[in-house]
Amino acid sequence: MTVSPRVAIVGLGAIGGWVGAKLSAHGCAVSAVARGATLKALQTRGLVYTDKQGDHTFAIKAVENAAELGPQDLVIVAVKGPGLAAASRSVKPLIGPDTVVITMMNGVPWWFLSQKDAEPLQSVDPTGEIAANIPLSSVIGCVVHASCQAPEPGHILHKNGDGLIFGEPAGGVTDRLTRINALFCAAGLSATASANIQYDIWYKLWGNMTMNPISALCGAASDAILDDELVRGFILQVMVEAQAVGEKIGCAITESGDDRIAVTRKLGAFKTSMLQDVEAGRALELDALVSAPREIARRVGVATPSMDALLGLSRLFARTRGLYPL
Repeated sequence: MTVSPRVAIVGLGAIGGWVGAKLSAHGCAVSAVARGATLKALQTRGLVYTDKQGDHTFAIKAVENAAELGPQDLVIVAVKGPGLAAASRSVKPLIGPDTVVITMMNGVPWWFLSQKDAEPLQSVDPTGEIAANIPLSSVIGCVVHASCQAPEPGHILHKNGDGLIFGEPAGGVTDRLTRINALFCAAGLSATASANIQYDIWYKLWGNMTMNPISALCGAASDAILDDELVRGFILQVMVEAQAVGEKIGCAITESGDDRIAVTRKLGAFKTSMLQDVEAGRALELDALVSAPREIARRVGVATPSMDALLGLSRLFARTRGLYPL
């Protein structure tokens, strides 16, 4: 990777914009593939980033057609699951022989079982289009532990947290993983190189695969959800099932569900990203958060009655509102 790598961001929303701003400030040549209001905002005023120190503006090249940018050193994909197939078409022309593609997404990605030579996950890449457009050899996985918002297109507000965990889908710590991690550390982020990124993905999923869909179903913030003892009990049942699946796939979690919920409580009352999507009329990322874990559970022979109920109810809720495909 070059000293000042060329970085393209596909999905310049809250997380993509935050990372883009940090890398721009570090001196990277950052560009973005965008459309609509975001494209117009980036082309007219640049990327506006707000943190505790105030507002910062970065002039980045923004295009609608990714082919105009050509192959990049680093491509950051920061879209939600429902938009990934379409986004992968923009990623394809950005990939050269040595390009690294970092996936910054919630839930289970399409490549999650790659190191086990398993069949692709139908729930997140049913047509195989994502895998065809983004070669597995280019991918570095990422788990984001940060809270950002996009109050308007092209304007990113950093709320808290700056953690990023990177890892090779095949496991281990390679030279390129070490270089990627060093780049983000140098840009002022708390980056960690993981030898088992699947575990880090599963651990984060274990904490948010319940809160997100339940908040969408009930229109409730986190405190109201956890204050209801029956709902909290249901959450714990799903977490037990997810732990059982994790043990089968090399992602064993030894922490108790109660301890994990205690951590969530410390964050105070907040609206989950899925509840915000419901309120904005955006498609819900149920497949990466619930359908994929359920598909994996079927493959490894773990019964998941509570997870099944969670998926069925939240999927029906989303379908009746046009937020999930029939």
